[in-house]
Amino acid sequence: MLLMWVGFIAFVCLLLALDLGVFNKTEHAPSVKEALAFTAMTAALAVAFGGFIYEGYANHWAGLGTALDAVDGQYNGGRLAAVKFFTGYIVEMSLSMDNVFVIALIFEHLKVPSTLQHRVLFWGVLGALVMRGVMIGGGAALVARWHWVFYLFGAFLIVTAIKMLFAKEQEESPEEATIVRWLNSHFRVAKRFHGRHFVITEHGKKVITPLFVALVLVETTDLLFAVDSIPAIFAITTDAFLVFTSNVFAILCLRSLYFGLAGMIEKFRYLKVSLALILAFVGTKMIFADWLTEQLGERQNLIMLGVVASILAIGAVASLLVAPPPHKAGK
Repeated sequence: MLLMWVGFIAFVCLLLALDLGVFNKTEHAPSVKEALAFTAMTAALAVAFGGFIYEGYANHWAGLGTALDAVDGQYNGGRLAAVKFFTGYIVEMSLSMDNVFVIALIFEHLKVPSTLQHRVLFWGVLGALVMRGVMIGGGAALVARWHWVFYLFGAFLIVTAIKMLFAKEQEESPEEATIVRWLNSHFRVAKRFHGRHFVITEHGKKVITPLFVALVLVETTDLLFAVDSIPAIFAITTDAFLVFTSNVFAILCLRSLYFGLAGMIEKFRYLKVSLALILAFVGTKMIFADWLTEQLGERQNLIMLGVVASILAIGAVASLLVAPPPHKAGK
């Protein structure tokens, strides 16, 4: 099993090295066409990896699929593991879409040049992989040892969904303002950007740049969103390898899609409603997991995949077809 983890992490590092060292060797703002092309590539890789998951779990390569999944009490064969992988991938993609909008606001507030935004997102991906790896490892250990944690996660997701539905929109979150104040009070912060540098030396002293402040805010934002998305994916499977790999592909896809999606995200007015419904659905599924397993068996995974995809599709279509209220039409 260790061989699979090492191989996958090496594969991701290779993708990131190609991203920074080949495709984005010079600082520039990726065009929508470039962003969509790279997104298509990462999505294709995710589909191909789903085929690898199918074969690997069907043949139990390096011990894959030999541990009992606490969600449904089954051993993950090839077909079941692939369904869980793609369900986790779609759930993570959907719950992280709001993150794209928040990152766009951070870049707007800090006036991060478009040519430097990719650099922040690149290093943000590395930080996200480490943080999510730790959270997934801890979460998998919890749910494997104490089954009642499922109910706790489920209740948390439902409460989060209710808060998301009724929360008022803010241009700047309290967390963002707090972190910026803390950085300014504990570090010397440069007044302007210094190219691609996160830290510079001024008068013999180390000084962090606004680019570093943006990176800290992006990492913090990802951590806050992971608090919702990580429990959600444990409603699908407790197999840490499936959880981590589906998370990684979703993060890579969304970060590459940023430059194509950030400018359009406001047009999807029902995105927040869709995300809240997905959280509520996943939370309810966690609470009634045992009953659903008895009633639906393996079919529950395909049903869950269909419901999540349908909620996203309905939200997107409604955003495009339903006209905004008159007082918002000019925005």
